Amino acid sequence: QVHLVESGGGLVQPGGSLRLSCAASGRGFSINTMGWYRQVPGKERELVASITSGSSTNYADSVKGRFTISRDNAKNTVYLQMNSLKPDDTAVYFCNAQTWEYRLGYANYWGKGTQVTVSS
Repeated sequence: QVHLVESGGGLVQPGGSLRLSCAASGRGFSINTMGWYRQVPGKERELVASITSGSSTNYADSVKGRFTISRDNAKNTVYLQMNSLKPDDTAVYFCNAQTWEYRLGYANYWGKGTQVTVSS
């Protein structure tokens, strides 16, 4: 089993910044794509940003120019730097990892989420 642990969420004023981190732990696995998703009450979970093992990135149009996703392969960690935050960015942010595990094959894992609230 692979475990994803998110950190860095919290309350921030509009225009402020937060940096989310997600660390993957376990044994006998490798990570292909990692990403960040977010969800608000009554809405479907949506992709915010993703990054492949080759560092190719993809962003939702709503966050382009404001958010930056990166990863540290040695630490099995993905980051989301969020700048110029808006109230509409308020959501629970979930880390996702697509993995290959010995004796299992491909798998998909989710963190339990971290709350980001942008408010005055």
